[in-house]
Amino acid sequence: MSLPTVQPERYEEQLAEKASRIRSEFAEFGIPELELFRSRPENYRMRAEFHVWHEGDHCYYRMFDPQTKQPFEVTSFPSGSETINRLMMPLIEAIIASNHLKKRLFQVEFLTTQTQEALVSLIYHRQLDDDWKQEATELQERFGIRIIGRARKQKRVLDKDYVTETLTVDGKAFHYTQVENSFTQPNAGVNEHMLSWASRTSQQIALSASLKERSDLLELYCGNGNFTCVLAGHFEKVLATEIAKTSVHSARENFKLNGVDNVEIARLSSEEFTQAMNKEREFRRLSEIDLDSYRFSTILVDPPRAGLDEGTEKLVQNFDNILYISCNPETLKHNLSTICQTHKIEKIALFDQFPYTHHAEMGVHLIRK
Repeated sequence: MSLPTVQPERYEEQLAEKASRIRSEFAEFGIPELELFRSRPENYRMRAEFHVWHEGDHCYYRMFDPQTKQPFEVTSFPSGSETINRLMMPLIEAIIASNHLKKRLFQVEFLTTQTQEALVSLIYHRQLDDDWKQEATELQERFGIRIIGRARKQKRVLDKDYVTETLTVDGKAFHYTQVENSFTQPNAGVNEHMLSWASRTSQQIALSASLKERSDLLELYCGNGNFTCVLAGHFEKVLATEIAKTSVHSARENFKLNGVDNVEIARLSSEEFTQAMNKEREFRRLSEIDLDSYRFSTILVDPPRAGLDEGTEKLVQNFDNILYISCNPETLKHNLSTICQTHKIEKIALFDQFPYTHHAEMGVHLIRK
């Protein structure tokens, strides 16, 4: 992880440059006007991880310069949340003062929320004993945080291994358990923009004159139910898939937290679900789900950086409406080259999830030609 150069005075300039690049890269698809969703200029990241470097009795956070690859000491993290910046230096000072907490510590990870909850993981090159637990518990109580200790084949949870984030979407609050060491959107403010965009788009689909009755949503790569909880209200039923066990468990908890009762979730990869939909293979994990009972009008995909595989590309082309959330414009373009043979881009959005970097998070709504 490298430290981005946070320059609030340059925020609009860097966003304009990113938007110009995206417009140019996607011009071949005849895109409509690009919708832009801004980040906070600073304190936008809810997560951070720092290496810990030891020099004698002293230790400090260390990161690497992306250009020179040289290490440097970190005493503040402008892209990190206010909670991370409030905690990071007092916490390392308290760790330095304790031999049990400091000994062979090599990484500190922060997971925070917009409501100022914090979960801190201390990662070691040694096994953690009861002396560590006692001092870590005192540290947890002193700072009002949750602490997890990790070492090889060892995980010591002092309280809980998650935080609960609250995201506001079009005036409504949604609550999410976010588990340590599992994927969550790092920029909570931009995540709210993404959810609002997807919600409004789904509402438009649901109200479309071409749909005489409410239809169903298929969601691949649903993670912890980030989009599912918000979009479920716009559809009769939702079928969601996710391969990671931890995320499937979190999604189910989040459905309960938000009173979502029209979603079924299957622990399948997108490739496996494509095989199931095409009647090529049966899965025991789908034994209690009747695929034929669904009337899908819309599919939402939020794949990893590798994008959609060839089989999933073909699967999404069977749907009237496609919502594609992408963290990699390059693989998005590759997928669109196939998908746009049958569909056209109705809406396209840029979400500035990672300011001051070349990374771009995008949303595309496609409709059948």
